Amino acid sequence: MLNNNSITIFEANYSPAAQLEAFADTNAILELTNELQQPFLHFWTTTEPTLILGINDRHLPKLESGLEQLVNQRYQYFLRNSGGLAVISDPGVLNVSLFLPNRSHPLSVDDAYEVIAELMRQSLPQWQLGTYEITDSYCPGKYDLSINGQKIAGIAQRREKDAIVLMLYMSVFGNQDSRSETVANFYEVADAYSQTKWNFPKVNKSSMTSLVDLDSQFNTLDVMKEKISAIIQHDYSLNQNSAAILSSEQFKQQKARQLRKMILRNEQLPKIGGQH
Repeated sequence: MLNNNSITIFEANYSPAAQLEAFADTNAILELTNELQQPFLHFWTTTEPTLILGINDRHLPKLESGLEQLVNQRYQYFLRNSGGLAVISDPGVLNVSLFLPNRSHPLSVDDAYEVIAELMRQSLPQWQLGTYEITDSYCPGKYDLSINGQKIAGIAQRREKDAIVLMLYMSVFGNQDSRSETVANFYEVADAYSQTKWNFPKVNKSSMTSLVDLDSQFNTLDVMKEKISAIIQHDYSLNQNSAAILSSEQFKQQKARQLRKMILRNEQLPKIGGQH
């Protein structure tokens, strides 16, 4: 799958006060991948239900009203710098970021998506995973992953000069109908369909499901993390030096710079009472 002999794996669980660090870490690790030409794998989730806005969501006609409703429902929110539309993160959603060096053997956009799709196929061999757009899911995309026509995961990617990060969110356990209804209601209240310049999905809750609803073994994120890690370790040894990388001055400086960018980006959003 990758060209290097070892891979570094990070795990993180972000509280509301640290939620912007999720993508500060992503962007900093992408810079490291670009510089070091070494692969990384980042598993993360959030301690609280959180709606992660995409770039296009800034253009919702009544964004402030939509955000007010989220806060009333005890949801956190923030704006990421990748992908166009909103997704949900909560303790039952596993976010997986696979960082690939891309200098020696450059991957096209579709080839890169296929790498992480194949990783998921090997991690879930009991199912035939579909890789096509589920148009009435939230944040629909060409490489949505589905089982029996219901979406379980979505994928996005970002690139540096010589590196790629493939970012996947997967509904492992929890109430996926409720997640879908939250996004559907957010778009309704934010008046998404009164304009035609931006295309926002009309979310149908039956278009998505969680793995636990298909197989009861998926009642923790650890089950899925272990399956992915086992496949990764078929090809690589694990770099045991991850703590040193995270504590290095190089990483700290990159993360601090990326966190400042995330803070500035999120200052564009309306401030709603109750949001941390």
